[in-house]
Amino acid sequence: MKIYFFGVDDWEKLHLERKLKELNIDADIHFTKEALTESNVELYKDADIISVFIYSEITKKVIDSMPNLKFIITRSATYEHIDVEYAKEKGILVSYIPGYGNNTVAEFTFAMILALARKLKPMIKNTMENRFTREGLMGIDLLGKTIGIIGTGRIGAHVARLAYGFGMNILAYDRSKKPELIEKYGVEYVGLEELLMRSDIVTVHLPYNRSTKYTINKFNIKLMKLDAMLINTSRGAVVEMEAVVEALKEGRLAGGVALDTLEEEIGREEELLKRDEVPAIKIEKAAEKYYLLNEDNVILSPHLAYYTKDALERILDLTVEEISLFLKGEKPKNLIS
Repeated sequence: MKIYFFGVDDWEKLHLERKLKELNIDADIHFTKEALTESNVELYKDADIISVFIYSEITKKVIDSMPNLKFIITRSATYEHIDVEYAKEKGILVSYIPGYGNNTVAEFTFAMILALARKLKPMIKNTMENRFTREGLMGIDLLGKTIGIIGTGRIGAHVARLAYGFGMNILAYDRSKKPELIEKYGVEYVGLEELLMRSDIVTVHLPYNRSTKYTINKFNIKLMKLDAMLINTSRGAVVEMEAVVEALKEGRLAGGVALDTLEEEIGREEELLKRDEVPAIKIEKAAEKYYLLNEDNVILSPHLAYYTKDALERILDLTVEEISLFLKGEKPKNLIS
């Protein structure tokens, strides 16, 4: 079997080699830092198994260019970059890595909550400018506050666990209730509008699809308390950016906003601003984002919620374990059905 790992950094290569040796995987194994695309697939057309990350584009053309391909595993919880249905038609198994960062993202969510609650952004800014003052830095306790969790899947469930540890009242909105969360942590399931009205802190943990786009929007965001806090560590378009900007400009969401993802990447807007001719709407959107960046009660992070050494090592370990099962003729645990 010839196995190719795409998009692998040096430290990942070392970790993978150790794990492959540990599981006694005997194969012709190759590593490359580049992603797999239609433009370079001819270099790797003899692959039996490929492991990719989200930057690889596994299209019909790529699949057709690899006649020996039997198994694809993506080192991610999403698989939009793979034409899964076509792979299935060709008899190719496709696997992914769900759940590797459940606690990781939940912990980051609380890092953002605590940062806003204790005004860490303006505090750090002051001390870096040698201004050691408490003026404007009065924070809030989390004990006794009400947190509203939108989406109680793997990550949302971990957020509930952490919130319970802080002594918070926990509301949740989801299509299906989790009895174990109700029993263990006293979670109260309510409708979305009620959650927005009652919560001091709202945190979003939803996948992105047509039904979840703009779950938080310019209409229902007005239901939130004036001093509420909004956290989004899920997908950018689940929260309508214009609604958030409008709320902040009107003095709402005074508790603060923390976004780990945005509808559009800021870098793309910066590229547009360098051009001679830029559509007015693009300038407006870029201006909105720069406005957010400068506010003391707004924290933006570059998709960092999942990004820890532990989570990334879990991804690599689970990837090799899936490959090991396939090579032994057993069913990989995380096949995409």
